[in-house]
Amino acid sequence: MLVTFSTKVSADITMIGDVAIELLKHMGQTGVVPGALLGPDIAPALERLKQAVQTVGDRPSGNAPRSEDDKDEERAPPMISMRQRAVPLVQLLGAAARESADVMWREASHHMVG
Repeated sequence: MLVTFSTKVSADITMIGDVAIELLKHMGQTGVVPGALLGPDIAPALERLKQAVQTVGDRPSGNAPRSEDDKDEERAPPMISMRQRAVPLVQLLGAAARESADVMWREASHHMVG
């Protein structure tokens, strides 16, 4: 599953469902998709997310377990931290907080426009 976050004051972002749900929970949300936050509720959610990211920091998030074949560091998939995964959502929430705009999230459509 992919989750798309949207607000009228920023471009949409789409992320892997497990990561999106983890970030939503760090924001103080239930992790249920779809969902929404009203403008006045964005700033506190953003602060909770920033605090959580500060705490978990560089811990890998949403990475597939490494296999025996991945012992060669050059061939292994890169490990992506919670801090890195949170950046687009922090930016979207920041834009929404400045404008007191609502934020919504939903399951992304499965077809790609090409």
